[in-house]
Amino acid sequence: MIYLDNAASTKLDEEVLTKMMPYLTEQYGNAQSQHAAGRASANAITAARDKIASLVGCRPDEVFFVSGGTEAGNTALKGVCALHKKGHLILSSIEHASLSESASDMQKLGFDVTFVQPESDGAVLAENIAKAMREDTIFCAVMAANNETGVIQPVEEIGKICREKGVFFYTDCVQTAAYLPLPANCADAMGFSSHKFYGPKGAGALILRKRSDVLRLISGGMQEMGFRGGTVNTAGIVGTAAAYEKACVNRDKVNAHIKGLRDKFVNRVLTEIEGTRLNGDINKMIPSIANISFDGCGGENILFLLDLKGICVSTGAACAAGAVSPSDTLITMGCGISEAKSSVRFSFGKHNTEEEVDLVFDALKFAVEKIRNN
Repeated sequence: MIYLDNAASTKLDEEVLTKMMPYLTEQYGNAQSQHAAGRASANAITAARDKIASLVGCRPDEVFFVSGGTEAGNTALKGVCALHKKGHLILSSIEHASLSESASDMQKLGFDVTFVQPESDGAVLAENIAKAMREDTIFCAVMAANNETGVIQPVEEIGKICREKGVFFYTDCVQTAAYLPLPANCADAMGFSSHKFYGPKGAGALILRKRSDVLRLISGGMQEMGFRGGTVNTAGIVGTAAAYEKACVNRDKVNAHIKGLRDKFVNRVLTEIEGTRLNGDINKMIPSIANISFDGCGGENILFLLDLKGICVSTGAACAAGAVSPSDTLITMGCGISEAKSSVRFSFGKHNTEEEVDLVFDALKFAVEKIRNN
């Protein structure tokens, strides 16, 4: 199998698994229990919280362990709304569904929402966020980089605007945590998922710089400093910290390796396969993602033929009730419906090799020719 869907999930790092194993086997005490077994788990969680805080550049009491980016985004947006009870929200139109659907939930409760579209290069302009601001704006969310195109967003500029207006700013760092430092200097809250950087699934963190501005969503205990009820996932938390530390320490080396593979692949596709376009500005992207449209092809057909060859990729479309819909992100960037439906996302990881890139290209070229000739 050749795996080029690392933006969806990554392989669990063996060193990370080794550090998790004691808390899946002999160190199984509940961290809230007041005995030696419980204290061992609690101490591991404290160490993980301290580690992430030092890497992010925040205080340990600003790190809250959650199930991942979806919970982090829901908690930030709905927690701000619960505190204010009314108001106006601003989101980019390319946000992950965890934010856009949360905003839709809040619309049903009477909150106003403005969605700001990106430019054709995939980036949301800070000036357009500023234009969308109102006197009653209470929340703004713009992701650090888009999960379909990989285009990095100007979150520092947007964060500055929000700070000047007194608006709570959340940025989804799920796709950037492995590749870029978290923007702790400009965001009130950030979220990430560990399975995007070779950690365990179902684990992640919410970095909350202004806890007093967010009401908790999950009640039922004093876990996570009273902010999130529920028995904590000790092994997942230990794995999250271990994986994030390794990602930060090896960031430059891994980024260079992945970018080299991605750029080689993109160059070959755009020059050797006619009727192809890269969606987004490659100079503004994280190193791992390439979203490419193929004239005369359905993205799902390319995915199917590559899957038969043991190659894992994803489309830029969402499937619902058996029908494939074009990517909202690509449509808002100005792509036509057929172009959006023809898109395929290739996302590279640290385990990929140049040999795999060549094999995928050959299989891709064959697949495109086969589809176009039918």
